This record gives sequence, C-alpha cells and structure tokens, in this order.
Amino acid sequence: MTNDQLLMTTDHKHERFMQGSTIDESKTALNYHHEVEAGHHEEHPDLRMFGVVVFLVAESMIFLGLFTAFLIYRSALPAWPPEGTPELELLLPGINTAVLIASSFVMHQGDVAIKKNDVAGLRFWYIITAIMGAAFLGGQAYEYAHLEFGLTTNVFASSFYVLTGFHGLHVTVGLLLILSVLWRAQKTEHYSDQEHFGVEAAELYWHFVDVVWIILFTLVYLL
Repeated sequence: MTNDQLLMTTDHKHERFMQGSTIDESKTALNYHHEVEAGHHEEHPDLRMFGVVVFLVAESMIFLGLFTAFLIYRSALPAWPPEGTPELELLLPGINTAVLIASSFVMHQGDVAIKKNDVAGLRFWYIITAIMGAAFLGGQAYEYAHLEFGLTTNVFASSFYVLTGFHGLHVTVGLLLILSVLWRAQKTEHYSDQEHFGVEAAELYWHFVDVVWIILFTLVYLL
C-alpha cells in the first residue's frame, strides 16, 4: 500500500470515528441534572401551608401554657382578683373583641376575591382588615394607659399584662403580614386564583389570633 492510500484510509477511519462520537446534548450531565431536578420538584407537593399549621400549633402550646398558669394562680389564691385590684372595664375590651371577630369575616372576603382573580377586591378587603387590626391595637394601648394597676401590682396584674401583651404582639405580627400582602398585591400578576399562598397564610394566622383572643377575653374579663 502506498503512502497516499495509507493516508486516505487513516482519514476515512478518523472521519467515521468523529461521526460515531457525536455528542448528544440531551444526554449531557448538565441537561440530565436539570431533567432530574425538574422531575424531583414535580414529585413533591407544596408543604408551605403545612409548615404554617405546624408553626401555629407550636404557638398554641405557648398560649396553652400561659392560660394554664393563669388558671393555676386563680385557683391557688383565696380571692381573684386579689383584694384591692381595680375592676376591669368591659366596654372597650368588648368593642375590641367585636372588631377583631368581625375582621376575620372581612379578611375572608379578600380570600374569596383572589380565588376569583379579583386582585382589586383582595386589596380592598385587606385594607379594611388592616384598619380594624390597627383599631384593636389602638384600643388596647388606650386601655393600658388608663388602667389603675401596673405590671408588678400583684399576680393578677402581671398575668393580665403578660397575656394581653403577648397576644397584642401576635396581632402586630398579623398586621404586618396583612400589610405585606397588600404591598405584594400592588403587582397585579403576583396573586391569582392559582397562586395565593401568602393570602391564605396571612388569613389562617389572623384567624388563629382571633380565636386566642376569644379564649383570653373569656378567661380574663368575663370569668
């Protein structure tokens, strides 16, 4: 075989080798990783709401401990509230209770609106809810300013401030969540009938705060 023929044969084999080793981009490690990752995400459900529920259960345990301590103090003392403790006024806390309960129904209308793709309705109902939440906090601050006992007056006074103050902190957090939803809702496409986790999470938290207050109001103000 001549040198020219040998060179032609070598070139032909090289060409066949290159054709046979053509890279299939769909099989590359990078694309495979993306395909596996996409499939991985599709296999797992959205557990964000479950996480919110777990968080609220944990918060419930804290309030349960506080309520239990309050009832233990009440049963251990011969008089409750202790003698000399000024009576609590019921008018303002009663109005506050009505406002907070009503706010849960108002807030739910925002959830109904977004499930109909009514972003303007969501904003409207959440603005009203925010105003009602702020009114509740304002009423509580007014009550604090006019109480005739302080944090260290006696065990009843200390329990009162801890329970109502801790609940007020939760109302403040709920109000911030509502304002967060309103801020995000400025973008029309942010919430829709398919994507509204933030709306539902804020509503669930607000209902939790409402239920806790009903229990607190009954134990502290009525019993």
